[in-house]
Amino acid sequence: MMDNIGLLLSKRAMLNPDLEAVYDVATDRRLTYSELDQRCNRIANALAELGVQRGDRVALLQMNSVEFVETFLAIAKIGGICVPLNWRLVADELAFILQDSGTSALIFGCEFLETVDNLQARPALSGEGEGASSLRHYLQVGGETASWAHDYERLSLDASADEPEVVAGGSDDLYIMYTSGTTGLPKGVVHTHETALWGSLTILVTAEMRHADRYMVALPLFHVGALTPMTANIHRGITSILLRAFDPSQAWRLIESERIQNMLAVPAMLNFMLQVPEREQVDRSSLRWIMSGAAPVPVSLIRKYAELQIDIHQVYGMTETCGPACLTTPETAVSKAGSTGKAFVHTEVRVVNDEGADVGVGEGGEVWIRGPHIMKEYWNRADATAATLVDGWLRSGDVATVDEEGFIYIQDRKKDMFISGGENVYPAEVENAILAHAGVGDVAVIGQSSAKWGESGFAIVVRADAALTESEVLEHCQGKLARFKIPAGVAFVDEIPRNPSGKILKRLLREEFPGPAAV
Repeated sequence: MMDNIGLLLSKRAMLNPDLEAVYDVATDRRLTYSELDQRCNRIANALAELGVQRGDRVALLQMNSVEFVETFLAIAKIGGICVPLNWRLVADELAFILQDSGTSALIFGCEFLETVDNLQARPALSGEGEGASSLRHYLQVGGETASWAHDYERLSLDASADEPEVVAGGSDDLYIMYTSGTTGLPKGVVHTHETALWGSLTILVTAEMRHADRYMVALPLFHVGALTPMTANIHRGITSILLRAFDPSQAWRLIESERIQNMLAVPAMLNFMLQVPEREQVDRSSLRWIMSGAAPVPVSLIRKYAELQIDIHQVYGMTETCGPACLTTPETAVSKAGSTGKAFVHTEVRVVNDEGADVGVGEGGEVWIRGPHIMKEYWNRADATAATLVDGWLRSGDVATVDEEGFIYIQDRKKDMFISGGENVYPAEVENAILAHAGVGDVAVIGQSSAKWGESGFAIVVRADAALTESEVLEHCQGKLARFKIPAGVAFVDEIPRNPSGKILKRLLREEFPGPAAV
């Protein structure tokens, strides 16, 4: 089945066996496409020998690495469904995702051993007790292997490097990528081999990417903003330079030493890169462009990079779109600074009013997106799927305007989500965690502008205990929420403003607490 995403690697290895496929910076490992494909086949066959079958969910809790890339593609080849896990989440959050997805195998890096040890000891995840999950196998990458886990490298070396039997493709599910939900629980976005293939094609025929380019993967691969470009790199025959963790000084040095042509970075990362001396010290002549998204890119930032002779191409998309929605081109990167451009090839984008009619020039409306790369559904969330996918259009919940030339400008989010350092934060989830404190009577969380992170959370709390302090609220969040979700500050009020139906009037709170955030 040639529409299996894993077979993109097989085909590229056949066409360009000696072309460098990946450079894992942290471990200083370089693999050609032929070498990567052989490693991919070995772990695919090893998983099959463990009993992983078509449709089984396999979760990845790994930093950016050779192992992440080869395992994602191996799962695809044997028809499994990958569940990439955000390694910034705490054990409680990961436990929900593993349970909700029905994961049968977890492949994790040794740096997460303590977290996974916590998870596997839980009755619901170890296969004991009411509501037990289907998790049966743990594979550990690196370090001294835990007694309850398989050694990833040993399993791989003992398996065949022959191409495994490919039994899935097309409309079969490829991965489930969880995003925080407005109800406080994450939703699993389901993409198929077909939607992922179209996501790759859409990027490759819209963005200016060339065979044998060298692309820095600086975002974590559990994000669609890294996973889809990495897939496109294999599709096109591009080398992926994998950063385990982003460091602005290292990024500049790699641009010089690896002759990097392109990359994707969120605005906060771009800001950090401007603050280190390496920006003026390295040879950056190879770099053609940096794509930036996850939040609107400040015009001032685009102009500062233009002074360095680097184009910033603003991209707009979502996990639900497999990444692509809108993009500025090289011709419009500076002249239309502040815009997110126009729709990608193979993509339709509309900005509509509450009646579903296209808005006029300068009028605000909701962004609707349609294309063959749109998600299949939310995993086990029929109501949420029906509310988001309507008549073939994905309703984004984002507000934008359109200028007289058809360029789209993202204004705000219709939903309450804000973005901190490139990570989506949904206030409902944070509010639910804070409300669990006995001293909290009511709470609302908003985003405030942050010079460091783009946006940071801010909690407005009604005390149930008059002695409650800011530090107690923030301490309560530790271990219950990933660090990027924890508010940067707290204010205490007598009452949270709500409308007659009980919905929090966050517009009023944003006016009363405009920020900027403490961090």
